[in-house]
Amino acid sequence: MVFGLKGVFNKSQGADDYVELDLNQAKSRKEKIKIRQFTLKKYDDINDILASLREGYTIAFIDIKQLKSKDIIELKRALTKIKKTVDAMEGSIAGFGDNAIIASPEFAEIYRGPASQAENHPKEDGLM
Repeated sequence: MVFGLKGVFNKSQGADDYVELDLNQAKSRKEKIKIRQFTLKKYDDINDILASLREGYTIAFIDIKQLKSKDIIELKRALTKIKKTVDAMEGSIAGFGDNAIIASPEFAEIYRGPASQAENHPKEDGLM
């Protein structure tokens, strides 16, 4: 639906002084960003992760604990494949603790904190 507003924005009021507003433009939104959790139990589980990342609207939180305890070689192979895909998409990937990985498309950057947090926050009297 398009409305015409005669002389609203300028002082001259001629017959051709209309501003068109496209109300359908507000309805056309992009797909929402999803944060999805995945669990790597075997190497083949990366197919769902890669497909979701390639869509471009998914930030993947990947639990690697099960594959890490079962087969470290397969884990390294899976993580290499995920990293190559994320790099090709110009996205980010980072470890989250010892048992999780976060992978995101190019629109989201993973904050890694200051380069040396230990130097910036020394322990006082041996207490933390």
